[in-house]
This record gives sequence, C-alpha cells and structure tokens, in this order.
Amino acid sequence: MATQSSKPSLARRWEDYQPAKSTLLWACAVTVVATLIIGFNWGGWVTGGTSRALAATAGDVARGELASAVCVDRFNTAPDAAAKLVEFKALTDSYKKRQFIETGGWATMPGKTSPDRLGAQSCAVALAA
Repeated sequence: MATQSSKPSLARRWEDYQPAKSTLLWACAVTVVATLIIGFNWGGWVTGGTSRALAATAGDVARGELASAVCVDRFNTAPDAAAKLVEFKALTDSYKKRQFIETGGWATMPGKTSPDRLGAQSCAVALAA
C-alpha cells in the first residue's frame, strides 16, 4: 500500500502563503535598492550633473575639432602655405607651434576676435603629422 506524503506541494504552499505587510514592504524596498545599484553601476545610468558635464565636454571637443578642421584648411589654402609649413615644421616646441598658428590667424574662427585654443592645438598636431 502506498503512503501519501503529508507535506503539501510547492504550488499548494505558494497558494496558501499570505505575507505580512512588513514582508511586502521590505521586498519592495530591496527591489528598488537593487534596481538602483544595478542601474547606476552596470546599466549606464548617470545623474543630471554628470550628464551636463559629459555634454559640456563633448561640446568642447566637437568645437575644437571643427576649429582644427577650419584652421588646417585655412593654412593649406593660404598663398604662402608651402613656406609657412617649412617655417612651422622648423619649430620644435609644441607651445611655439600653437603660438605660430594663433599668431597667423588661422585658428581664429569667423566672427570671433581671438583664436580658439583647442583648435589651434589640434591644428598644430594635424599640421605636424
């Protein structure tokens, strides 16, 4: 004769379970905290301040790249570009190369009165290559 188990099945125990309010509260709290930890550490979430800082940095880099492209184009289309390139390559210090670009006016963007420093530095690197 087979004996039946007096222990109810897992499905039956799940149906019969009635959690207390504090258990539900703690389960929700743990879920929220776990979601925040996972989101900020591995999900790529950032705060508003970090987002603004990243956007400002990206804008500065993009502006410098654009200024560099304009600077290299202006330098290469100048009437005495070959002579200026020889003079530029004779300079050894990166600071003097940037000053040469700024003084030549190639790093000054249209509508501006002063040269773009990031653009001049990137232009000097591009011309030195």
